[in-house]
Amino acid sequence: MIKTRSILLYSLMACMPAVSSAGDAEAGKAKSSTCAACHGAEGISPNDMWPNLAGQKEGYLVKQLKDFRDGNRKDPMMAPMASPLSDDDIANLAAYFSSL
Repeated sequence: MIKTRSILLYSLMACMPAVSSAGDAEAGKAKSSTCAACHGAEGISPNDMWPNLAGQKEGYLVKQLKDFRDGNRKDPMMAPMASPLSDDDIANLAAYFSSL
């Protein structure tokens, strides 16, 4: 029974995408001042209209920022904030906010 569980576990792990933390949290912190206006200096929003970024999953933050930047997700306030971000900027911001 244990051998079967081990084989199943390894099979499942082989199918899962690799998760890497490619972003640089320090670089993300340096870039985060624009985000702080709405999402708070430490990623905790002072307003219920905007979500907290602190502690969000890194992959989630990357996806949302890329979607705003690329026009796949529409928001009149976020689109101009995300449009100048490079993939590296997004990875760094995601690394920073997910580390909080």
